[in-house]
Amino acid sequence: MGGVPTTVERRGELGYTWSVDFDEAADRLYGMVPEEFTSARDALAKEAKAAGDAALAKRIKALRKPTVVAWAVNRTARARGRELGRLLDLGRRLRDAWRSQDADALADAGRERTPLIARLVRSVREEAEAAGHPLGSTADLEIEQTLDAAVVDEDAAEQVRLGRLTRPLSYSGFTPAPVVRPAPGPAARERPVPKAERDKAERERHKAERERRIRELENALAEAEQAAREAERGRADWEAERAEAVREHERRAARVETLTAKLAKAKDKLNAAEHRLEVARREETNAGRAARSARGRAEEARAALDEARASGG
Repeated sequence: MGGVPTTVERRGELGYTWSVDFDEAADRLYGMVPEEFTSARDALAKEAKAAGDAALAKRIKALRKPTVVAWAVNRTARARGRELGRLLDLGRRLRDAWRSQDADALADAGRERTPLIARLVRSVREEAEAAGHPLGSTADLEIEQTLDAAVVDEDAAEQVRLGRLTRPLSYSGFTPAPVVRPAPGPAARERPVPKAERDKAERERHKAERERRIRELENALAEAEQAAREAERGRADWEAERAEAVREHERRAARVETLTAKLAKAKDKLNAAEHRLEVARREETNAGRAARSARGRAEEARAALDEARASGG
């Protein structure tokens, strides 16, 4: 299993052992303040790549920096898990009640929902301020929409629970929170609704729908702009990676060229040495023959001299 580096001392130098998996790495990164995220992520990805775990390095590098609001919700999920757990439990009860069409359970959950979300919005603000990143005035809506999405959508609830949001969430589907109204009495059924009231209700309905649509478009714009920024960061990251790869390729190519030239010279010297060895062996053989021939003639001359001396006496 791949992991992120844990600093250790090895042979007097700073080294790394790999013992943390991807989930632990992601938890560590998304628990950091936003300004530390990118450098920490890039360092972990670089170390994973240097350790030979290219797949882990790629997964870590793909992690996106959270917006400040998303970071604040992530921090709250870690620091106030019990408080957030009550909201997520409420979401489970609400969804179960909706599936079973339990009107009483829906009504009970609906009464808890608003004040619980309001308290958590304050908690998110408090956590952000405690960490030195107070949130702006427009953050409450994004926090509320994120928490509301966690109540009505199971996938959103899991994202919030994990504390790895990169941007605020929103839910545009049908919300299981019907308004329970008492049945009208006979008098109410008989009284016609004045046209002015009908017109006012229609205007209010249109206004609410328009405001809801504006919020959806604002969220979509924010998400699109965030995605564009992340895509640009990703492009810049890979541009830097490509530039580094080009520089490394050029260094390696120059080194290969140098070694190739040295190898050619070494081969020339080897060929010269082999030629010298061949000549030396050949001349050694010739010299051996000449030496043996000379020793034979010397022995013949000595024998002739000895014979001449002996005959003279």
